[in-house]
Amino acid sequence: MRRRQHQSGDGARHPRRRRWQEFREHPRRGIFLLPSLLTTGNLFCGFLAIVLSAQSRFVEAAVAVFVGMILDILDGKVARLTRTTTQFGVEFDSLADVVSFCVAPAFMLYALALGQFGRVAWLGAFLFVICGALRLARFNVYQGVTDRRYFVGLPTPAAAGIVASTALLLEGTEIGRWQAAAISVGTVVVALLMVSTFRYYSFKEVNFARRHPAQVLVLVVLGVLIVATHPQWFLFILFSLYLLSGPTRPVWVRRRLDQPMVNEKGTRDAH
Repeated sequence: MRRRQHQSGDGARHPRRRRWQEFREHPRRGIFLLPSLLTTGNLFCGFLAIVLSAQSRFVEAAVAVFVGMILDILDGKVARLTRTTTQFGVEFDSLADVVSFCVAPAFMLYALALGQFGRVAWLGAFLFVICGALRLARFNVYQGVTDRRYFVGLPTPAAAGIVASTALLLEGTEIGRWQAAAISVGTVVVALLMVSTFRYYSFKEVNFARRHPAQVLVLVVLGVLIVATHPQWFLFILFSLYLLSGPTRPVWVRRRLDQPMVNEKGTRDAH
């Protein structure tokens, strides 16, 4: 795909400037309080999740991760709505995400299941951290030049969500060696998906203000009821389906593209 180019008055073409490059060339002095407070809350949730995991309070640690995810969504939206996006805010948000969605989930996995495997365990946990950090660095570099409808690689909040939902699902159960081995394999798979080139839907194009069919309201109410009755299973299935949507996307996209060709061929044969 060819990148867009801007044309100046003298006819010369220049590559499109990335947003973070504009921030660095024209920095704003000081910080904006509200987005920075939300990012600080996200960072605190990550730190709290690490402390709670060290005390084997995995349910509370998982809740702290989910609260951090909500704050991470809010700080970006507040910054865009109030037009207070700065280079400082972008960098601070990325550093907070490393703690909340990379270090905290990795330590939770180690304390929950991986610790019984010895040295191999902390290597697997570190793989989760480094892949998450690389995913965030790649996101910052390519921000503004890729299709905003999709993320390249599994987003770190989704990876942290699958870890936190697993901790909720295993609440009160004794983790055997086979279960720990399965979690170890899952840790490696999630880590590699974060640095993969699979495309995940970003939901940035979803407009909640426009009109929707009445069936959408029914689905939302049904989802709320499921969350109220079985939150552990619902969150685990939700994040698992999103995790699988990346590797399976080329398959169903190809089928959707092939379907009109099959219908056209059938129409020709009928004539």
